[in-house]
Amino acid sequence: MKKLLLGTVLAGVVAIGAACSNNSSMQGHDMSNMNTKKENTSNESSKQQLPLATNTEVLSGKEINLTAKEALLQINDQVKLPVYTYNGSVPGAQIRVKQGDNVKIVLKNELPEPITIHWHGYPVPNNQDGVPGVTMDAIKPGETFTYEFTATVPGTYWYHSHQESAEQVDKGLYGTLIVEPKNEEKVDRDYTLVLDEWMSNPDEGNMDMSGMDHSNMNNGNSSDNQQMDMNSMGHDMNMYDIFTINGKSGAAVQPLKVKKGEKVRLRLVNAGYMVHKLHLHGHEFKIVATDGQPLKDPQPIKDELLSIAPGERYDIEFIANNPGEWLLECHGDMEGTDGMKVKIQYEDQTNNTDKENAKENLPVVDMTTYGKYEVGQFTLDQKYDVEYTMDLGTAMGKDGMVYTINGKTYPDTAPINVKTGDLVKVKIVNNSPTDVHPMHLHGHFFQVLSKNGKPVTGSPLIKDSLNVNPGEEYVVAFKADNPGNWMFHCHDLHHASAGMVTQVKYTDYKSDYTPDPNDTTNKGE
Repeated sequence: MKKLLLGTVLAGVVAIGAACSNNSSMQGHDMSNMNTKKENTSNESSKQQLPLATNTEVLSGKEINLTAKEALLQINDQVKLPVYTYNGSVPGAQIRVKQGDNVKIVLKNELPEPITIHWHGYPVPNNQDGVPGVTMDAIKPGETFTYEFTATVPGTYWYHSHQESAEQVDKGLYGTLIVEPKNEEKVDRDYTLVLDEWMSNPDEGNMDMSGMDHSNMNNGNSSDNQQMDMNSMGHDMNMYDIFTINGKSGAAVQPLKVKKGEKVRLRLVNAGYMVHKLHLHGHEFKIVATDGQPLKDPQPIKDELLSIAPGERYDIEFIANNPGEWLLECHGDMEGTDGMKVKIQYEDQTNNTDKENAKENLPVVDMTTYGKYEVGQFTLDQKYDVEYTMDLGTAMGKDGMVYTINGKTYPDTAPINVKTGDLVKVKIVNNSPTDVHPMHLHGHFFQVLSKNGKPVTGSPLIKDSLNVNPGEEYVVAFKADNPGNWMFHCHDLHHASAGMVTQVKYTDYKSDYTPDPNDTTNKGE
C-alpha cells in the first residue's frame, strides 16, 4: 500500500487520513467519481476472491448505514488492488445531509481488524471524534458502533478511520461528508473529486523507510515542480507511481459532463499525503470555500495553479462558457502526475483542441491575498488567553527518523492547555530542512492571521488543515468552543505516526471515556 511504509510506529501516536467521492448522480448533483488507495495484502489467489469495488453511492436520510469490508479496486486497465472500503467502494459512500439535520451513522465492521471513523474537519462532540484510546475504543471485527451529531456547519468534509490510519486510510477506508447550507445557492452540476497516490506494486513497496527523508514525497511543496529528493530518498521512493482522481487514473477517470451556460461546482479533496497543484483549462474559476468555509468575494482566476495539501478541501466554481473538451490536470513531473487529470466535456460538443501542459510553469494562487479583505473574528494584536509556539522539526531517533513538536514526539509533546471560552493563538514554525508539514486540528476551525510575518490581506482564511513548507511561519487563532481532548497533528501519515502530534486539552472537561490499559487494540495513530 501507499503509505504503509512507516518504519517505526511510535506507540500511542495519532495519525490521519483521507477521503473522497465517487460516481453517483442525484437530481442536479453529479456526485461523480469517488475512489482511492491501495494495500499490500495476501497472495494473488486470495485477492481474486474479493468482490470488485463498486461505484460510490450517495446516502442521506435519518439513519445511514456503513459497512466496512474488503474489495478489489480497479484503478486503470492494468492495475487492480485489494482495498478496505466503507460500503464496498473507495472512497466510501458519500454522506450528504442538510445543515441542521441530526446525523446518525451506524457503522458495522466486517474487516479483520479494529476500525473507527474520524470526521475530518467537522466540529463533532469530542466523544464522536473517533480516536481510539482518546475518545473511544476501536470497533472490533463483527462489532457495530453508532455515531450521532448535528450537522451545524455547511461545507465539504470527509471521514476516515483513525485506527492505525497510516495503514487503513491507505487501504481506502474513507469517504466524503457534504453538508448543504439551509439557503444554498444552487448550481447546475456538483462534482466531488478526490486526489490520491498509489503504488502499482504495493507488495514490492513494503520497505522500512524509518531512516529516510520523506520530505518531498509531498509533490509540489515549496517549489513549483513536484519532485522528490532522490539523493536522500533513494530511487525506490518512486514506487508511488499512480496518481488518481476518485480512485481512477488517466483514461479510467470518468469525464465531467457539462452544458453551455451551466454553473459547475467542483469539490476537491486531498486524501493522500502529497501536495497536488491543479490547473483548470479554458475557464475562469472562483475559489468559493476552503476546508468547507466560505471566502469573501472571491475573484476570478485564470491559468493559475490551485495547490491542495493533504487533508485540505477546496470548492471551486466556474461557468461553462467555452464549449469543447477541457482538462483539469495536475502539474508536475513525477511519474504518476499524468494520471491525475479529468476531462470536462460539453454535451453535444466534439471539438477538442485542448492540450496537456502539466510541465508548464504557472503561478500558484496565494490564499493569503485571495478574496476581499475584511476583519475576521481574530486579529494579530488582540489579547489572547493562551499562546503556544509549535516548532516543527525532524530528527534521528534511536529507531530511525522522528518528527517532533518542540523537540518532543507524542505522547511526550506538551499539550495546548485551554479552558472553555479561551482565545488561543498558535505560532507554527517549520524548522525541518526539507519536510512539508500539513497541520490538522480536530474539532475546531482556526483563522490564519499571518504568513512569514505578513498579515493576511485577502478574505478571512478559516481552515482546519494548513500546509507549512520548510522555513515558513504561520500565526493562527481559534476559540476554545468545543470541550474535549483534541488532536493537533501533521497529516502526512509518516510524520504523525513518527511523533508529530500534540493535543488541545480542555482543563475544565471531564471525559466519560476511560481507556482500558489492557486493551491493546486501541491504536489511534
